[in-house]
Amino acid sequence: MLMVSACLLGVNCKYDGGNNRSEKVLRFLEEEGGGIIPVCPEQLGGLPTPRNPAVLPQGGESVLSGEGKVVMRGWGDVSSKFLRGAEETLKIAEIFGVDKAILKSGSPSCGSEMIRREFGERSCGMGVTAALLRKNGIEVISEKDL
Repeated sequence: MLMVSACLLGVNCKYDGGNNRSEKVLRFLEEEGGGIIPVCPEQLGGLPTPRNPAVLPQGGESVLSGEGKVVMRGWGDVSSKFLRGAEETLKIAEIFGVDKAILKSGSPSCGSEMIRREFGERSCGMGVTAALLRKNGIEVISEKDL
């Protein structure tokens, strides 16, 4: 079973109310066949859509350890929402036996290699959900890895 960021499938759950529909991802899923589970960890954590952009100054792993935080423009520290979304995503993955996830690059939840540590800038790092899934043995890749 494969888990996929819902925004990559065309679901309007992106922070600005839009989506990141990826024809590349859709073609890959069609060729692979099998079941998919669409998720938006930020919505699962209780954040609205649209919502303000967020950054991870210390990266997702530090949020999991309690040392870092997720900061949303105009809201401040929203780490608890991102942690709840990551935990709910992991529960879904465990229920359905997910062994691999294709998550949106650059996202503070889903980024597997790139995140925003500061507004307007991307750098190496993992989002909160990507870090939790990897920590629990689930392979996480981005749409760019296909």
